[in-house]
Amino acid sequence: MIILDIVFYSFVVIVCIQVVFYGIVFGSFAFHNPIQPTPNTTPVSVLICAKNEAKNLLAFLPSILKQNYPNFQVVLINDASSDNTLEIMEDFAEQYDNIKIVNVRNTEAFWGKKKYALTLGIKAAKYEQLLLTDADCQPVSEHWIRDMSAHFTTKNTIILGYGAYNKIKNSLLNKVIRYETLLTAMQYFSFAKIGIPFMGVGRNLAYKRSEFFKTNGFINHIDVRSGDDDLFINEAATSQNTSICFSPSSFTTSIPKTSLHSWFRQKRRHVSTAKKYKPLHKSLLALFYSSQLLFWIFSIVLLIAGFYWQFALALMLLRFIVQMTAVGFSAKKLNELDLILILPFLELFLIVFQFSIFIANLISKPNYWK
Repeated sequence: MIILDIVFYSFVVIVCIQVVFYGIVFGSFAFHNPIQPTPNTTPVSVLICAKNEAKNLLAFLPSILKQNYPNFQVVLINDASSDNTLEIMEDFAEQYDNIKIVNVRNTEAFWGKKKYALTLGIKAAKYEQLLLTDADCQPVSEHWIRDMSAHFTTKNTIILGYGAYNKIKNSLLNKVIRYETLLTAMQYFSFAKIGIPFMGVGRNLAYKRSEFFKTNGFINHIDVRSGDDDLFINEAATSQNTSICFSPSSFTTSIPKTSLHSWFRQKRRHVSTAKKYKPLHKSLLALFYSSQLLFWIFSIVLLIAGFYWQFALALMLLRFIVQMTAVGFSAKKLNELDLILILPFLELFLIVFQFSIFIANLISKPNYWK
């Protein structure tokens, strides 16, 4: 009984932690209704770093080149591709005079490092305002550049956007991937709202060139192959210089993984960069994920044992109501409402999935993409 007492009171604490995260921290984004800033016409350089992306460039680059914005440049960075990526870039450059090609060749010191290629692209960019995306990404509207760049001010030098994944009908894996993406966005938007920004995603991210050079680019984590987006933002973003953009026309969409194995490998790489985050950010994320796991463990133990089960059930219900409300409002903002109906299943699956990644990364280092 003493053990069950400890479990019960620990459960109460865990529920309180979860309610604070979902109700207060994530609620700062979920219940936030911003006033869309007045669009500006300041020139923008759009950067796309591509390695063996010929097919995706053919499919998605036109949607970027046809953006409804008065003055923008597209910097195409060929990161030592072995396919005909460079030829595709050159074909587009013959049709559009606002394309700048940066052809990066392998070097012994920086072989295969995207950060090196991206740094060369940033140095070659013509304009101060930089907007970054990936070769497999597509803006959902012709106003992507307009909406993202509108948030730039003298003070705001970093803009965090939303990079969604395409919806695949009747695919449970697709729903899990999109839920993880939604939850990640809730986290980085919410933490930015309360003044402790910690990451962004390279599928939809903007910052000023001067901010990049002030932070010395990627030099402090150049030894980590991934993290050109989240590790840079973790180092450079502050409560004063960061803004968020989540207007529906500012989203990008990407091609999601279609097998659990390939997604597992991708997330292993992404998760491995978190150990480089600032101590406060690592502590908050660890507290959130551990409290999620313990919530389910303690719930199951208390219900099976029938120990104070009425109180346990009431606390579970409270947590679910707060969670559903925060996730629901956030999902509506980010066009992911179809995920809400199976939220408990998605959460449980993701907890098990993330725990598996944690164990796998402890055992061996993840392989890096491309």
